[in-house]
Amino acid sequence: MRREQQNKLNDFFDSVFQVVRLIPKGRITSYGAIAKYLGSAGSSRIVGYAMNASHSQKKKVPAHRVVNRNGELTGKHHFANPFQMQELLEKEKIKVKKDRVVEFKKLFWDPSESLKL
Repeated sequence: MRREQQNKLNDFFDSVFQVVRLIPKGRITSYGAIAKYLGSAGSSRIVGYAMNASHSQKKKVPAHRVVNRNGELTGKHHFANPFQMQELLEKEKIKVKKDRVVEFKKLFWDPSESLKL
């Protein structure tokens, strides 16, 4: 990857981390909602890559609050153990059943509606 491409990717990851840090406790959002908010609709997979890398950040990134568009804990394998993501959500009173957020639509936080660019 060329340096220019790497810098753009790093900038995008930093933007993703900033948005994820704004997700209110007890709420969740999706990879796609973050990508759309950042003007990169269709880049939800790259947001997922950012979440995978978020554990190395000095400033905490609450990656457990980011799920797929169906409320599934698709990123759970990138935590210290496969149960940690659910445990962190449940600490915030978010119920999870069979690796899916219960009341996903009710708890969904849309950065495009909550944050103004």
